[in-house]
Amino acid sequence: MSSRSFIYGTAILLAASIFNRGVGFIYQIFMMRLIKPEGVGLFSMIFPIYIMVLVLASLGIPVAVAKLVAEEVAVDNLPGAYRIFKISLAIIAACAVIITLLLYIGSPFLISHVFPNPKVYLCFVSLIPGVLVVSLCSAFRGFFQGLQRMSPTAVTQAVEQLVRVTAGLCIAWLLLPRGIEYASVGISLGVVCGELAGFIIMIFIYHTRRPRFTGLEHPSEPVPRILGRIFHMGIPVTLTRFVSTALMSLDALLIPRRLQSAGMSLSEATSSYGQFVGISEALFFTPGVVTLALATALMPAVSDAMATGKIHLVRSRIEDAFRITLIMGLLMAAIFLVLPHELSSTLFGYRAAGGALFILALSSPFLYLQQTVNGVLQGLGRPDIPFKNLLKSSIVKILGIYFLTSIPGFGIQGTALAMGSTYVLMCLLNYLELKKMTGFRIDPIPHLFKPLGAAGAAAVVMIYLKLTTASIVGLPGLLIKLAGGSLSYLLLLYIIGSINASDIRRVRLIFKR
Repeated sequence: MSSRSFIYGTAILLAASIFNRGVGFIYQIFMMRLIKPEGVGLFSMIFPIYIMVLVLASLGIPVAVAKLVAEEVAVDNLPGAYRIFKISLAIIAACAVIITLLLYIGSPFLISHVFPNPKVYLCFVSLIPGVLVVSLCSAFRGFFQGLQRMSPTAVTQAVEQLVRVTAGLCIAWLLLPRGIEYASVGISLGVVCGELAGFIIMIFIYHTRRPRFTGLEHPSEPVPRILGRIFHMGIPVTLTRFVSTALMSLDALLIPRRLQSAGMSLSEATSSYGQFVGISEALFFTPGVVTLALATALMPAVSDAMATGKIHLVRSRIEDAFRITLIMGLLMAAIFLVLPHELSSTLFGYRAAGGALFILALSSPFLYLQQTVNGVLQGLGRPDIPFKNLLKSSIVKILGIYFLTSIPGFGIQGTALAMGSTYVLMCLLNYLELKKMTGFRIDPIPHLFKPLGAAGAAAVVMIYLKLTTASIVGLPGLLIKLAGGSLSYLLLLYIIGSINASDIRRVRLIFKR
């Protein structure tokens, strides 16, 4: 795969990711206002389980398909690529059908013994048909990615998101008169409708745009050997993703139960959890799309430099990435510390969610830095390091959630503290490993102290604007504070030399890619 086609494909997927994140954030705002935190909380309890089931249904095979198809195409064996794809599709279809049936049969047991709120039953059952649809579509995406064609994935993801948002809001609105329990079903049905629409588009693309093969065919590879190649790559991927999604699922099951231990009723715990996931975390994670873009661009850049043995170039690129990430992360920390309640109330209509966002604020630079470090480690060919550190930090998170969330009067703020501590720990562990591998060290004065001072000044500006523009309420007032704080921050960084014209050109280059 050429560097140019890789960068082009990355840019397409990145543009789709940014589009989907933006649409998803707007969707979150409308959904929170429509079905309230309790409805969002019901859906948020089951969605991580759904993602975990998808990992089991696909068995990591789409990743294997992408790699094996690329290998066959590289030796001009397109028939072999199709053979791998069709065998993989049959395996995924069989697994997805079996898991779908097991979910329907076992759903009463899950509702009674696993989920913390029995009202999730309809929401969960409505989501199950998506398992088969998503699993089959993932095989087609792996096929096209193996052909170095990223546009089918990007197009279907965009279609999925648009249909999901439209259908989800419409169905939730229609079912709302029957109660929150039914309205939350709208989110599930919106997800299934979006995935079905994306799958239909993918089938159309496959039948109209797939490459045709002519000429001599290579000898057919035996099916057992193909299966061995598929599962050799698919099983490790499945294990890694399963552990990650299982940890997410544990959070969704544990937090509402610990909130009840803190003295909340079932409805209050569900609503509080919905505010945390749907508002506090939504705001907290959204800026990460920028560092995700940076991490995406870093992977090939670091790989290229390492392949040529240019360790100084590796350190230079890491240094630039760290500096840009810290600049953005410290600004967001200042915003979340000064305006948490204004963001929560103005955008979502629930001021109380700002309390958890305020606690998360100090960990925001570590979260975004962690994404950048992960990109570097993957570029260095060590994706196992972030995974191992995820397991270590997750132990701290689970213990923190268990003990801190159940403290009366602390509740969801305890959850936020546990989550924030996890991001800090994971970032530090990954950074120490990176330091061992490359010898890179953060220069505290230009990389930390200067932007930290500018962030403090930006916080002062926003506090001043809060006091002087108190009469300007709603979105206009919020935009004034955000603009004033951000512009003063960037201007001060430019004055003290922390950013310059070359930095602006680098950022533009990253997003052009």
